[in-house]
Amino acid sequence: MTGTVRLEPVDEKNLESLLSVAAAEAEPAEVMPPVEAPAGWSHARREAFREFHRASFGGIDGPTRTAMYAILAGGEVVGMIRMTRRDTPDTVDVGMWLGQSARGQGIGRAALCELLNLASDAGVRTVVADTTADNHGALYVLERCGAKLHEDGDRVHAEIPLYPAR
Repeated sequence: MTGTVRLEPVDEKNLESLLSVAAAEAEPAEVMPPVEAPAGWSHARREAFREFHRASFGGIDGPTRTAMYAILAGGEVVGMIRMTRRDTPDTVDVGMWLGQSARGQGIGRAALCELLNLASDAGVRTVVADTTADNHGALYVLERCGAKLHEDGDRVHAEIPLYPAR
């Protein structure tokens, strides 16, 4: 693993670093919802990336019910992890992306473990994720963090129970 992994809420201070990693090391579809814009990392897509992340500055109790965190390894932004409140009480959905150069080093697992701690501190009792059956990196990280996996065709649903601190 490359240095210490820590999470930092996405804000104006780290948003440009996050965008730089995304544009250099990921495809737009890997890191943000689809938008009507020219292909690749066009100016319009970069603006949409910024607005998508700014919308979540309010955290899991804000309007989007989403908290996004920059993943830092060795002090450098390498990706993003988020949790979004679901309608089911005490449940959040998680998602994550890492720049290409940060993959396969244990950073994803460390980031998810940190997010699970933050979720537990926020009163969350169940963390869920959905991915594809061929996303072996995500499935490995989810399993290593205690997820029960349920396959449904080419989709996989993961569930991680959290327990209150004693």
